Amino acid sequence: MREINHFIDGASFTGASGRFGDVFNPNTGQVQARVQLAAENELDQAVQAAQAAFEDWSNVNPQRRARVMFEFKRLVEANMNELAELLSSEHGKVIADSKGDIQRGLEVIEFACGIPHALKGEYTYGAGPGIDVYSMRQPLGVVAGITPFNFPAMIPMWMFGVAIAVGNTFILKPSERDPSVPVRLAELMLEAGAPKGVLNVVHGDKTAVDAILTHPLVRAVSFVGSSDIAHYVFRMGAEHGKRVQAMGGAKNHGIVLPDADMDQVIKDLTGAAYGSAGERCMALPVVVPVGQRTADELRERLVSEIPSLKVGVSTDAEAHYGPVVNAAHKARVEGWIQKGVDEGAELVVDGRGFKLQGHEDGYFIGPSLFDHVTPEMESYREEIFGPVLQIVRAASFEEALALPSKHQYGNGVAIFTQNGRAARDFAARVNVGMVGINVPIPVPVAYHTFGGWKRSAFGDINQHGMEGVRFWTKTKTVTARWPDSELEHADSSFVIPTMR
Repeated sequence: MREINHFIDGASFTGASGRFGDVFNPNTGQVQARVQLAAENELDQAVQAAQAAFEDWSNVNPQRRARVMFEFKRLVEANMNELAELLSSEHGKVIADSKGDIQRGLEVIEFACGIPHALKGEYTYGAGPGIDVYSMRQPLGVVAGITPFNFPAMIPMWMFGVAIAVGNTFILKPSERDPSVPVRLAELMLEAGAPKGVLNVVHGDKTAVDAILTHPLVRAVSFVGSSDIAHYVFRMGAEHGKRVQAMGGAKNHGIVLPDADMDQVIKDLTGAAYGSAGERCMALPVVVPVGQRTADELRERLVSEIPSLKVGVSTDAEAHYGPVVNAAHKARVEGWIQKGVDEGAELVVDGRGFKLQGHEDGYFIGPSLFDHVTPEMESYREEIFGPVLQIVRAASFEEALALPSKHQYGNGVAIFTQNGRAARDFAARVNVGMVGINVPIPVPVAYHTFGGWKRSAFGDINQHGMEGVRFWTKTKTVTARWPDSELEHADSSFVIPTMR
């Protein structure tokens, strides 16, 4: 059976922990590989390799680091088909979606290619008599990323692209559920010209996570996953003196006003709710129609549209989405569907029990639709992370605005309307970090930043864009004075200096 090793100091690395995890093919339900699970020793070896590489890499000028990013981008594009097929074989998302996963990561790499400009500091000439003040951004050292299973290419590139470009060296701990693509990305980074030790991949579970959070040489940690784990990572990392950004769960709402283009709304909703089997933190699992007429039409149109969705194997070019990642996650999603029924929501379309001919043991779930969901229901409050769409009816704009604003998660929200004033008011007032106006999945472009509010994010600095540059660097400010001559001396002063 294929064994997936760590990637440390520029080479495949066989650990000595003796612990392994199974990697399944979600289309068949069969184990296709096993992945090593690191102990503290393997993590320390990766950190030591990164620390040894840091001094030289951080002293490479930004333009040359950018050239490595340009070449890495070219290599990923040249290997796009291979990477997408590998990703789909372990995650289960369809090939087109896997290519989208990779492409969105590459967009952050494209931003990192412009790192010489992004690293420029500030300068004030003549801040005082003969005094200039300037700032510089410097890398932190060895930094780390802990990434989830649902985007095994995009989220690692969101993290290490900017972190490496600014001069850090990186430890990536990807999900053990689909670990092959992160290793392949590290191999391509080495081929692109990054010295060994600049990007290392260590597989593992909580043991590896805790080793990262407590290692004294790891200066910063970026995390994406569930909110409970995000809070844990944030708290433990901060206790050990690390800079931490920890992105958590989501329950994104789509508000549908009566004047919305319903044809477009239905297309947007089905893609955003059911695409990638709902395994996206920016999925749209809750739709809030305003007014009874809007709600009744929306429900009727969704009931007609859902049967046209094709669930298939990840290699089926005509499939809209594939299986969920593993049996445990399938059981979890189906448990939430039952929970909704038990709480009194109306299950309009039931996706449980879906079987794909020839792949009866695969982890497939058909699309599900609930109506008359209420804010008191646990199935509404918590993240389901599967192909399940919930209708929560609102009688007014203010009631619709309050739903995402009061929810424990505040990752993303969308409003569908042709009324510019209503959209503007909604965007300004809603208590959510990312807003889409007639855009169902409002993931910002790479030169802006990604981050939610409330329990969707812990830490003050968002991912990628200039926020990413700020997270992965520290600012040093220099105040310099050059006297006109050697004979010019200032009198001794025992008070705080000012710029009079």
